[in-house]
Amino acid sequence: GGRLRAVAAALSGLAGLHVGRRDVIRPAMGKRLRIRAGSETVTVVLNDSATAAALAAAAPFESRANRWGAEIYCSTPLSAPAAEATAATVACGAVGYWPPGSALWLFVGPTALSTGNEIRAASPVAVAGAIEGDEATWAALDAVPEGAVVRVEGAD
Repeated sequence: GGRLRAVAAALSGLAGLHVGRRDVIRPAMGKRLRIRAGSETVTVVLNDSATAAALAAAAPFESRANRWGAEIYCSTPLSAPAAEATAATVACGAVGYWPPGSALWLFVGPTALSTGNEIRAASPVAVAGAIEGDEATWAALDAVPEGAVVRVEGAD
């Protein structure tokens, strides 16, 4: 349908792009997603990457929460190439897409691969935006259990 065409169009722009960590704090066009994970709800400000556009076009979708360290991740309906997946470490509050697992990640603390205070992904991710809020917002996501329903939808 129309949503699938929008996702395909957004994904077609991925080839050859390079996205740096600064995209976490550079929202574009004010697009936002609302993510409900278990009993917690956060708003994500999307950046101007093709991956962010593809996530917005794919919403709404539902999945189940997985945990890895302090991170929450869930499967998505996307099948994006890895062209934008350049960030091995990210800022707290970053939201990324992990191509090997077609997964959306909420980075809110150290992972199993982190050293010190860094937040290190399992392999490079495409940073698509950032969670609105601060440490208290991110800490609230600790309450989300493995297997909880995750719903991703437009917030605008």
